[in-house]
Amino acid sequence: MHDTRRTSAARCASAGLAAATLVLATACSSSGDGGAAGQDTDTYTWWDPYPQHTEGSDWAERVNDCGEQAGVQIERTASDTTDLTNRALLAAQEGNSPDVILLDNPAVPTLADTGMLASVGEIGLEVGEVDENLLAAGVVDDETYGIPIGANTLAIYYNAEILDAAGVDPESVTDWQSLTDALARVTENGDKGITFAATGTEEGSFQFLPWFWGSGADLRDLDSPEAVEALELWDDWLAQGYAPESVINNSQNTTWEEFSTGEFGFAVNGTWQVDNAAEADFDTGVIQIPAQGGGTAPAPTGGEFIVTPLQSETDRYDVTRQIVECMTTPAGFVETATTFAYYVPPTAAGQEELLQKQPELDPWVQAVRDAKGRTSDNLGTDYPKISEPMWTAVQNALSGSATPAEALKKAQADAEAATGR
Repeated sequence: MHDTRRTSAARCASAGLAAATLVLATACSSSGDGGAAGQDTDTYTWWDPYPQHTEGSDWAERVNDCGEQAGVQIERTASDTTDLTNRALLAAQEGNSPDVILLDNPAVPTLADTGMLASVGEIGLEVGEVDENLLAAGVVDDETYGIPIGANTLAIYYNAEILDAAGVDPESVTDWQSLTDALARVTENGDKGITFAATGTEEGSFQFLPWFWGSGADLRDLDSPEAVEALELWDDWLAQGYAPESVINNSQNTTWEEFSTGEFGFAVNGTWQVDNAAEADFDTGVIQIPAQGGGTAPAPTGGEFIVTPLQSETDRYDVTRQIVECMTTPAGFVETATTFAYYVPPTAAGQEELLQKQPELDPWVQAVRDAKGRTSDNLGTDYPKISEPMWTAVQNALSGSATPAEALKKAQADAEAATGR
């Protein structure tokens, strides 16, 4: 969902999806005519959202190696997520799509909806080994478009020293009530409870979703009793002083900055903070976000898909398939994970290989296995139209301008108006 070393504040939960959706009004379907005629058969074009990984970096060299293995050169272009999505839509309209794009996973339905992407079947790719919950973000109308190169998600970091001082066993946190009880003990002991990101952007929705889904709520029904209970949980934490009022404006970066002070018992954050947690001035640990009645709540998946735009010269697909396969072998998935330090492979084989090298990542592998795509349940391009009313409801409730029930009732009305459902 996010990395403090990356240029976008929330690439894997980009609020730019809303802008990309607006572009659809002008970037119509290429109807299978994408790809400029007469392309250089020795050069394949590759776009990704990693401008911070410049020429000569480990990532750039890895991309080049996949081209070399396929017998071609890679012409790589990197730009931030929002710009990449909009440029991809424009390229489809103009008929000069690249051969390969790495795309923020919630944007896959946006591009697929235009008709500009080839399905994995059209390219000849096999996806049977990919975890179904991770692949689901790229499924639109029962067709699969692309393959996740890895996934990240959310869990709860804890400050072991604060929990020890308060007499809290992190393994005792198994549901909402036990977590709230732990927050009470931490704050009664003089420390701060929990921090999270409830900002009015996609990051706010990303962080709210585990609690929303963990209540049993559905994104088509934002004002259900279950959804109200999820928002009441956060609202009550603020009222009780278990969470600071700063969460209303917190991004995931500022949430981590708060946690890194050593003053908080818990913080909701993601895989991308693993290295920072290891370097903290205090002992840290990780627990899964609990569902309301117990067990693990589904957290949203972040990460990019590797997708293949349609080309007018379909004989290019064989090499494209080889490039994609180079990135999506078990070893390839692990290389992505170790190159970026914040991705978990999307296959069981890749996960096991990663754990052999880094067994301390087991909590994150488990979190990814329990995670859920934001566009899953066939939400597709409706997701950003639902997400914005949801994060607005969170803002309204936590700021005190509406009760959770009132805020979510308006959110549902706004989502229905936006989606036409």
